[in-house]
Amino acid sequence: MANIPLLLFFFFILINSIPISSFSCPLHHKQALLTIKSNFDTIFNQSDDFYPFTSWSPDSDCCSWERVRCSKTGTVTELNLRHIMLSYDNPVPVPFDIFTPLFHMRSLEYLDISHNHLVGEVPGDGFGNLTQLVDLYMEGNKFNGSIPYQIFGLTNLRYLEMGNNSFEGNLGPELGKLQNLESLDLSNNSLTGNIPEEIGNLKDLEYVDFSNNFFSGGIPDSIGNMKDLDYVDFSMNSFSMEIPTGIGRLPNITTLALNNNQLTGLIPSSIQNLSRLEFLSLQDNNLKGEIPTGIFNITTLTRFFIGGKGSKLIWNNKAKIISKRSGLHSLSMPSCGISGQIPEWISSNTALGYLDLSGNKLEGPFPNWLAEMVELDTIILSDNKLTGSIPHRLFESPFLTVLRLSRNNFSGELPENIGNATRMTYLMLSGNNFSGQIPMSMSNMVHLILLDLSINKFSGHNFPDLSNVALLIYLDLSNNEFSGKIPTTLSTTIEFLYLGGNKFSGHLPQNLTKLVNLQHLDLHDNNITGYFQDVLPQSPYLQVLVLRNNSFEGFIPTTISNFSNLQILDLSRNNLTGSIPLEMTNLTSMIEAPVHMSTYGSIVDYASGYGPLSEMRFDIEDLIVNWKSNFQDLSSHSLDMYSLLDLSNNKISGEIPASLGNLKSLKVLNISNNNISGHIPMSFGSLKGIESLDLSHNKISGSIPKSLEKLDELGILDVSNNRLTGKIPMGGHMSTMNGLKYFANNSGLCGMQINITCPKDIPPPSEGRDDEDDENLSWIFWMGTWIGFPIGFFSSILIMGYFLNFLLLFKLW
Repeated sequence: MANIPLLLFFFFILINSIPISSFSCPLHHKQALLTIKSNFDTIFNQSDDFYPFTSWSPDSDCCSWERVRCSKTGTVTELNLRHIMLSYDNPVPVPFDIFTPLFHMRSLEYLDISHNHLVGEVPGDGFGNLTQLVDLYMEGNKFNGSIPYQIFGLTNLRYLEMGNNSFEGNLGPELGKLQNLESLDLSNNSLTGNIPEEIGNLKDLEYVDFSNNFFSGGIPDSIGNMKDLDYVDFSMNSFSMEIPTGIGRLPNITTLALNNNQLTGLIPSSIQNLSRLEFLSLQDNNLKGEIPTGIFNITTLTRFFIGGKGSKLIWNNKAKIISKRSGLHSLSMPSCGISGQIPEWISSNTALGYLDLSGNKLEGPFPNWLAEMVELDTIILSDNKLTGSIPHRLFESPFLTVLRLSRNNFSGELPENIGNATRMTYLMLSGNNFSGQIPMSMSNMVHLILLDLSINKFSGHNFPDLSNVALLIYLDLSNNEFSGKIPTTLSTTIEFLYLGGNKFSGHLPQNLTKLVNLQHLDLHDNNITGYFQDVLPQSPYLQVLVLRNNSFEGFIPTTISNFSNLQILDLSRNNLTGSIPLEMTNLTSMIEAPVHMSTYGSIVDYASGYGPLSEMRFDIEDLIVNWKSNFQDLSSHSLDMYSLLDLSNNKISGEIPASLGNLKSLKVLNISNNNISGHIPMSFGSLKGIESLDLSHNKISGSIPKSLEKLDELGILDVSNNRLTGKIPMGGHMSTMNGLKYFANNSGLCGMQINITCPKDIPPPSEGRDDEDDENLSWIFWMGTWIGFPIGFFSSILIMGYFLNFLLLFKLW
């Protein structure tokens, strides 16, 4: 019996010495994977260093391949096909069919097909086969259609990531079946409807992101049942109603983002009990009432965003905030009714990096203690009533990146040491009373992206050298008192340049016209001279060109047609001659409105490390144009909605090209106060987007085309002071054009709009007699009869008597 352990030991060694073949992946799994590889071989550059399928060989075990993992029995359980398509500049849309072979691998527990430019609808039946899935990552593609119900039948799922696609439709109650789910990301899609109450069944859910969709209705009360929730982002939707009080009973929540919705009512006091809360964003809703000051007692809170657009919240200006810690990194309270001076309790938050108190009622100077908070990288105090000068100390901060003080009452000169803030990227001081010259030290701000000094009293003709500011995109010096020549030391990266409303003179410098990235150029109301055909910008990206009220001469060159992106062209109040070139009708963006979002978004979106989860959009000055006979602001955030062509108050001659009728997206067309002759083209009836058409003060003859009756958007038509004749059309909106001044001084016009009856509308006399006329004629006839009868009778007697006497004499003779 003593030898038994020894025998067992030798038996164990013997068993382990016998070679046993390792498990390999099933043949149908390998074949499915090789089919996927073959599909990608047809569209993928196999010489690329990042080609992911090099190891996928028919001669090797698929469990050894890159991006593939198997179970101990050899079945494929994990497949990581993330970021196979690496091209970002010109991504090739990939149909999902390329991946359909993976539906044969029912043992899959982990599948990642994210960020591959996949398009089309998700095949629900295929995913319904993968019942073992635990982790499913599909984000960052271009999937559309609804999320198939079969996805919600995968009850083993713990991670479901489908954000950054184009999914549509509603979420149904089947969402509640995913009771093992720990993370759910449906952000950045086009989902609509309510969030079903059944979401409360997901008791293990820790992370949920529904941001940037079109969800509406109220936030379900059942969310208060999900005690494991750590991260909730419902921002940028259309949620309404009140914030459910149950949301304040989530013991583990650290992030709560409900900003940019339509939530109403009071802020639940229960939110003050969220003892682990680190991030709270309620900004840009319709909330009302007093802001609970107890929120500042949450010791874990590092980022707090409240107030903003639509807010009716009120801050208790008498509240004394005693900070129990210095961990607050971000404080954003725009439009919260804060009055008086900037609250000094803010200074106790020594780690503060982001401060936004814009749109309040703050008064007094820029406090020195704020200038000395060296950790601040973003200060936003715009739209208040702050006064005085900016402290020199502010620009000694090593971290200051964003300074936005627009629309206050600051005055004085800018500190000479402003250039010491070398990390500055966004400097916005518009709408104040700053004066003096721009400090030369500003050339040291080599990281500037946006510089807005507009609507102040800056003067002088010397400017800092910005040619080395390699990131500068937006420069606005408009509406000041600058003089001399236009600055030439500008960065070649500039896309948006506004110099209007100053006293600049001389020729337009050649290097300015060679800014090949220009999208907007506005030089209105200066005294710039030269020939327009010689100073036309050379940027193919030009969208806005405003040269109004200068002294440009020459003609509009045919090369104007090169600007296919041009939407707003204002050359009014210059000395231009020649005719309107036919090539102007090739301006593509005036023919059909662009569908892309305004390019302003690429400039003014800024995401701070301390800022809210969503990007912050900075308001920049609107574009001022002559819109419907008045100078108006066009919103800088939605310029894609506008298309304008203004050539008025020049010396342009010739006839109106009929092909101008091709510019169907034009909202405003103004060619008034020129020497234009000929007729109004019939093709103007095709200007279906036109709202204002001004042809006044020219030498236009002929009639107003009846085709204008089709212009449903037309609100103003001014044809005064021309040589027009004929009847003003009556149909459509033309019947409402009853402003006499808009048709004045056209001696040949007629119509009900100007209370002049057209000759052809006056009936001829023979056709216009009435009964009264007939009665008068009848009376005259009978009167003539009664008077004529006796006269005729007596005349006959006398004549007969005369003849009888004559016969008698004849007989006697």
